[in-house]
Amino acid sequence: MPHLHSQSKAQADPSEDDEDEGEDEDNGYAIPVEPHADNASVPPGSAFDEDAAVQLLCERLTEAEESAGDAAPPEILAVNMQRLQALVGLSDAETRILTFGALVHTDRVLDLMSDWVGDLTSAKLFHVLSAVLDISEKTVRAALSPQGALARSGLLTVDRKQRWNVAAKLDLLSDSFADQVVSDVIDPVDLLRGMVTLAPRATLSMVDFAHLGEQLTLMRSYFERVSLTRRRGANVLVYGEPGTGKTELTRMLARALRLSLYEVTGGDEEGDAVLGDQRLRAFRAAQAFFTEQPVLIVFDEAEDVFSDGGPNERSVARTRKAWLNRALEDNPVPTLWLSNSVAGLDPAFVRRFDMVLQMPLPPSRMRERIIHAACGSHLLDSTAYRISRHSALTPGVVARAAAVLLEVADDWPPERFNETLERLVSGTLKAQGHASLSQITAAPPTGAYDLAYVNVDADLPELARGVIRTRSARLCLYGPPGTGKTAFSAWLADEMDVPLLSQRASDLISPFVGETERNIALAFEEAARDGALLCVDEADSFLRDRAGSRYGWEVTAVNEMLTQIANFTGVLVMSTNLLNALDEAALRRFDVKLHFDYLSTQQRRALFADRCGALGLGVPDAECERQLARLDTLTPGEFASVIRRHRLSPLRSPADFARALAAECNVKQRGAAPIGFV
Repeated sequence: MPHLHSQSKAQADPSEDDEDEGEDEDNGYAIPVEPHADNASVPPGSAFDEDAAVQLLCERLTEAEESAGDAAPPEILAVNMQRLQALVGLSDAETRILTFGALVHTDRVLDLMSDWVGDLTSAKLFHVLSAVLDISEKTVRAALSPQGALARSGLLTVDRKQRWNVAAKLDLLSDSFADQVVSDVIDPVDLLRGMVTLAPRATLSMVDFAHLGEQLTLMRSYFERVSLTRRRGANVLVYGEPGTGKTELTRMLARALRLSLYEVTGGDEEGDAVLGDQRLRAFRAAQAFFTEQPVLIVFDEAEDVFSDGGPNERSVARTRKAWLNRALEDNPVPTLWLSNSVAGLDPAFVRRFDMVLQMPLPPSRMRERIIHAACGSHLLDSTAYRISRHSALTPGVVARAAAVLLEVADDWPPERFNETLERLVSGTLKAQGHASLSQITAAPPTGAYDLAYVNVDADLPELARGVIRTRSARLCLYGPPGTGKTAFSAWLADEMDVPLLSQRASDLISPFVGETERNIALAFEEAARDGALLCVDEADSFLRDRAGSRYGWEVTAVNEMLTQIANFTGVLVMSTNLLNALDEAALRRFDVKLHFDYLSTQQRRALFADRCGALGLGVPDAECERQLARLDTLTPGEFASVIRRHRLSPLRSPADFARALAAECNVKQRGAAPIGFV
């Protein structure tokens, strides 16, 4: 092997020095020399011939230099290097440099030599490698340039920012790379273990992503085409809230295309987070390793790479901007980039993606199906319906809660499983800043709404026909509680044969700044996507007169609701008990305002007789009818409340039924003079 001084610094190509900007360019090495031990003792009875010793060392050095050309790396390392050379397309010089890099990180003698040479600039490193490996310095520079195969594959790069010794300047693919390639013959893909993993099989199908519509069809066709033509630079960005199914989408897509899917992970085998720079290196290596294979690559949590850490902390992507721009234009393996947000994404990167897809929350019907799939036979239909109607609930939240319960709930009755599932899901929703699960009825209401017992100042069947014909309406329902306003929304949705998306104030109002407006926008967006009838109860919580607002957030919430109402083209039903509290601008935005009032005398008698018959209480007498006539604030809500009470404490006669209704009305009066029975 050539002597370290066999090529002087003056012989280096001066034209290559510019790339080591800012480094010390002195012209010689400060090679340490051990001081002569003049006073060293000589063992008794022996003679030390210094000249002979020096002569012997010179002879051995000459022999070593003459046989350097026959030197070879260990057999295992040589085999692994040959495989990497064939896989990545390394030149002989690049392979020799990579081999030396692996040895200098694992061989004790070479490591000591690295320390002995001292800290180097990049230019001096090239000189050392040229001398040690007997390769021209120009070839070494080309092999270690950022455009070279070693750097592009991530196998070996040069730290050009700091002075380090030889081993530290040669930065390998991973901390374990050198140990792996010298220890055993391996499959090159094993070098990516802990950084790039084969994705699990998809658990969802194309049907579960039907809400993506044309975008999903286009993305599938695009990847199918580029995988056949081997077009370079195919990249798609998918972003959306955590738990919306981005990762599962990529797995489903790979299965549909019959391609293997490899994921660039955010954590290593020990569970520790992998830094963004290391993840980009793993991505580079995966691109090089899988160039000739039918593969898709997915880079999850891409915001770790693209987003800045703070005002003075540039993202990894920005510090590697030139390289990443080239990678997005020339990567040989099609790649899906997944991100929870694009807020910090540089527009220069965005325009290099072939497609940018926002991943919305699945519609309620899709969520219901996914929830059933996650929970299996343990889940009741009524629970699935109720959970799926929460506008902010992502499938990922339910899947995690279900995974916990399925581990411990084998012997649980269905009621306990469902109650616990709702508690777990509600806890996660609250921690995310959302309202807990809305108290939607256990099953979709069907057939329980009788227009004969609704006292409203309009022809409801005729109104329903107009809504069905136009598929667009903005209705305001106002009147006392219990008069049937919310139930009318369910009846109208059933008449239209569309889903009902019911939202209350507790579902939409959040204590976090801007979150209420966001929840309102999401509710309207979901209704439009699902083709659902949107019912918003307690409209006065959002549409109060802005003149009386005390806080800025109250005004912004009203403004957001007014904007959404004005732009919504579907069917919206909003109900309130306080019409006079609504903002004037809100009242102008409604096509129809319907007043729901207390039951008329005739309606009270008819409904009372009907329910007595249904409960098997017999026929009401004249005294019951006279007593009912005095209950002038009676609503269908009081009837429903008493009937629920009947299930716990059965009524025995029409008279009992009438007393119970009077008691409900007395409670409603809140201190007013009692009415009916005393």
